[in-house]
Amino acid sequence: MYDALDHAHGGEGQWAFGTGFDEPLAGVDTTVPDGLDPADLGAYCLMLGDDALVLCQRLTQWVTAAPELEEEVALANCGLDLLGQARLLLARAGSVGVLGRSRALATDSIPDEDALAYFRDSDEFRNCLLVEAPNGDFGQTVVRLLAASTWRLAVFSRLRGSRDPVLAAIAAKGVPELTYHRDHAARWVLRLGDGTAESHRRAQAGVDAVWPLLADLFTATDVETRLTAAGVAVDPADVRDEVRDVLTLVLERATLTVPPWPAGQPSRGRLGQHGPELTALLADLQGLAREHPAATW
Repeated sequence: MYDALDHAHGGEGQWAFGTGFDEPLAGVDTTVPDGLDPADLGAYCLMLGDDALVLCQRLTQWVTAAPELEEEVALANCGLDLLGQARLLLARAGSVGVLGRSRALATDSIPDEDALAYFRDSDEFRNCLLVEAPNGDFGQTVVRLLAASTWRLAVFSRLRGSRDPVLAAIAAKGVPELTYHRDHAARWVLRLGDGTAESHRRAQAGVDAVWPLLADLFTATDVETRLTAAGVAVDPADVRDEVRDVLTLVLERATLTVPPWPAGQPSRGRLGQHGPELTALLADLQGLAREHPAATW
């Protein structure tokens, strides 16, 4: 097994993002396309990057706590994929000058991915509320992963045609990753929903807890509206039917009751309006970096 890992990618196989993999942005023109407001592009990358970063942190909370070792590794791998997406998106956001200088940063330099991840307060994050909600039990976690990855896959599939070459390259890299996340979560929802009476009960409780969090996924912000018109972003309303059809299909095959589809509403998370759950999550994520802001390793 170790020989196989060592010989992967020409003997440079590693388990960490950024090593042993082709550089996803190699040769990509990083110039902001003509006619775009860099602030809009940065804000959009921040939305998608924060979604990935926060969901990654939620998934890592299952490490040492998942019901079986194989699943612990699977959730950690999903988290690593999302971390890779977050790194690229936050780096892009910083490179186009998103937000200027964060309140928590001690320098006026352009924020890099680490600065945006570790030195923003909760009201400066732009993630949707779906990803920041507590994990709940394992059934609720896999239902949330199914919903989040189905939505994100639908968006990324369309972003491969974005007029911004960087977004298009990030999306092309992310589509196969998100396809795995969605299918892995769907298999668990089927297994739990159509399993024992107890697993069915827990899966249904997870569905009932997650469903209201879908309400703000399909209403475009002003930034998304402008960038969609410019051929850069995806109008979240355009993926609504696809996401609803996929989730309905999985839940029905899992013998679970599909709750009424929530009415759309403006996203509070995209505007930086978060609950105490995100503040607690960021305290864990950012604690070491904020305690030793000048440390390197």
